Amino acid sequence: MNVQLDNPGVLPPAALLPGGRDVALPALLLALAGVALLYHATFWSMVELWSRSQTFAHGYMIVPISAWLAWRRRDRLAALAHRPSPWGVPLLALLGLAWLLADAANVQVVEQYAATAMLPACVLAILGWPAVRVLAFPLAYLFLAVPFGEIFLEPLIDFTASFTVAALQLTGVPVFRDGNNLSLPTGNWSVVEACSGLRYLIAALALGALYAHLNFRSTRRRLAVMAAAVLVPILANGTRAYLIVMLGHLSNMRLAVGVDHLVYGWLFFGLVALLLFWIAARWREAPPLRAARPAPAPARAATTHRRATMRACGACLALAALWPALALASHRGDGGVPPAMVLTLPDPPAWRRLPGAQPPWRAPHAGTPARYAATYARQDDGAQVDLQLAWYARQSRGAELLAHQNQPYGARWVALAHGTQQLALAGGPLAVRESVLAHGSERLLVWRFYRQGGVATAEPVLVKLLLAQAKLLGTRQDGAEILVMAAYDELAPPPRASLHAFLRAALPAIGRRLQEPPHGA
Repeated sequence: MNVQLDNPGVLPPAALLPGGRDVALPALLLALAGVALLYHATFWSMVELWSRSQTFAHGYMIVPISAWLAWRRRDRLAALAHRPSPWGVPLLALLGLAWLLADAANVQVVEQYAATAMLPACVLAILGWPAVRVLAFPLAYLFLAVPFGEIFLEPLIDFTASFTVAALQLTGVPVFRDGNNLSLPTGNWSVVEACSGLRYLIAALALGALYAHLNFRSTRRRLAVMAAAVLVPILANGTRAYLIVMLGHLSNMRLAVGVDHLVYGWLFFGLVALLLFWIAARWREAPPLRAARPAPAPARAATTHRRATMRACGACLALAALWPALALASHRGDGGVPPAMVLTLPDPPAWRRLPGAQPPWRAPHAGTPARYAATYARQDDGAQVDLQLAWYARQSRGAELLAHQNQPYGARWVALAHGTQQLALAGGPLAVRESVLAHGSERLLVWRFYRQGGVATAEPVLVKLLLAQAKLLGTRQDGAEILVMAAYDELAPPPRASLHAFLRAALPAIGRRLQEPPHGA
């Protein structure tokens, strides 16, 4: 009997193959379950952040919404010919390598993105490109579940403070700004993390992406809605901060200074979001007509197709299991007691240590590194410089360089500026990260850099790469943060010359001490 195919050259749905049943969907579910189980610690770390931070609480809704969006496309998916793609397995291997490097370097957000990206990679490897195109948005929407965005906190806080000050001045309210602190005749305000608007921005982005996908077909209109979902919350948050400050100012600090502060913020955001989507609904596009499902047709290679699908599933599971096994080997010894190290340094040439002197600020560090702190005075002019070292014998999550700190400068100091400085030293050029901290009229110039794997650098990315290399190769992974700082008055020039002179004199001894094998007292 001759049967004519509706689309010659394209295999019919696997469920309709003669002499067999659809193996693609069970194979895919098996691979996805394997990834979820093998990387459960990474996915669980995402859930913990959803629970701990209101900024990322929307993550609880992302996975159910993505599953619902995929279910809506089940008819289109069932009508496809599932053919494994040769690109899926190499992509999964690259993602596994990225996860391994991030795990070794303790970069949690990269781990989470890599593990999440493995799910679409499994779809590509087992079902092929047509299925990925059909499920493109549900698969992409999963990435919004990854808690990310803290890098934007400082810019958003600065914008909110600047917007509030400008709005107050335009309405005739006198205001003095010192960093993120605002002083009005009726009271003082601080623009802190909760005022940054990051939680509103992320929530609006998740809602805007879903709304644009469900209500628009053209790429241009979808991008316009997405752009509005980013820009409007930023401007609305500045307006919200201004209105709350004005409400407190006009009520003589009786309103908007407690819990009602947050309540007003969420109510205002809800009104702005409703207004945004109400306006966007005026340009809503009708959904496309659903195409008729193609008639089933027999295939001539059912057995070959099933074998290819199972091979792709097996390759996905094998690759997914490889990287956690390598990570487990790289973490051997992390739970042991690190060797003790007593940090002592001789006085640098032309400088003398001041016994009993207290530094104006101590940098916070995760875990319990070996520490050294001292204040030095230059013998010729008495210029003072503070030195702080923090040394880790082994680095693990929660006890490492570059760990996130909720209050990186403490409650007293606020950061006014950040930048980098290129120094010319006897041992070669050195880049340092520069920060200017403020408290009232006091200023503190801080230079910091790191020493990891014998390399002095100010680049956090390089520190993490060197740490990952040391863990994977089994070499020394100890690292140190070196800070020098000097206090000065806001009307005086920053004492960069003093810090430069101190590093030129002290850095050779610091490098030799950190290069020595760990030892105790």
